[in-house]
Amino acid sequence: MALPIPARIATFKAHGRVHYGLITDDGAVDLSKDFAPDFPDLRAAIEAHALSRLVEAGSGRKPDFALDEIEYLIPVQNPEKLICVGVNFPDRNAEYKDGQAAPSKPSLFIRFPRSFTGHDRPLIRPPESEQLDYEGEIVIVIGKGGRRIAETDAYDHIAALSLCNEGTIRDWVRHAKFNVTQGKNFDRSGAIGPWLVPFTDASQLDDIELTTRVNGEVRQNDRTSRMMFSFRYIVNYVSTFTTLVPGDIIVCGTPTGAGARFDPPRWLKPGDVVEVEADGIGILRNGVADEQ
Repeated sequence: MALPIPARIATFKAHGRVHYGLITDDGAVDLSKDFAPDFPDLRAAIEAHALSRLVEAGSGRKPDFALDEIEYLIPVQNPEKLICVGVNFPDRNAEYKDGQAAPSKPSLFIRFPRSFTGHDRPLIRPPESEQLDYEGEIVIVIGKGGRRIAETDAYDHIAALSLCNEGTIRDWVRHAKFNVTQGKNFDRSGAIGPWLVPFTDASQLDDIELTTRVNGEVRQNDRTSRMMFSFRYIVNYVSTFTTLVPGDIIVCGTPTGAGARFDPPRWLKPGDVVEVEADGIGILRNGVADEQ
C-alpha cells in the first residue's frame, strides 16, 4: 500500500514573484510572506530546522494561489552542493555488460542547479544531441551538517525528501574516459521536485517503490531496499571527504530501464511526458521540448 504524503513544501513562482509554501489539494499557501524576514528561502528554513514550523503554520489555512497560478521551481534554489550517485541498483550494474562485479564504492559526480528545472516544466533537449535520456531517482536533502557522519546517525542529518529526473545527454557522458560531467549538466536537462516532504521516519526511505513512466509506459521500477548503497551509507561515505551542510542535495541512483539500454535506444523527444513516482513523496512530471 502506498505511503501517504505527510506534507508538501514547495518553492514556486506566482504573479512574477518567487514564494515558498505549503501545497494542498486546493492550492498553495504562501508562507514566505510570513517567514521571509527569518527565512528568505527554503534553504534558510532547513538550516534553522524549521520545516515543521512551516507545516504547522500552513496547515488548515486557505490557499493564497490556485494550483494553476503557480510555476514550480527547484525546491532548494541555491544548494552549496548537488551530488549524484551513479550505479546503485544491482540490475543497473548488469546493464553495463562489462563483466565487472558490483562496485565496492559508489560512483559520484556533481551537477549544477542550473541543469535542473521544476515540476511540470519541460526538460530541454539541446541542439547538440538528440540523446536525451531519463533517470528516476530519490533525493535526500541534508538538514544537519556534519563531517564523517556515522551510518547509524545518518538519518538524523536528513531534513527532507524529493524526486529527481536525472536527465542525461548520453553521447556527451562518453566524451572522455573517466568523467560524465558534460552530459549531466546541460541547462534544464533534468528536474527536481515537485516539493520537499519532511523526513521524520526511517519507513519513508528504507523500502519504498520507485517508478519511472514515459507516456504512461513503465520503464523503471524497483525498491530502495535493493539499493547497493543505502541512504545511510551514502551520507556516511560522502561526508567522509566533504563537509555536508544544510540544503545540500544528494541524488541517490536510478533503477534499470533507462532509454539507452533499449535496442535500439529510446531517447526522449519533444511531446513526451516523463513521470517519476515514489511512495510517500509524490509524482514529478515533466514534458520534453527542444531548446529555443
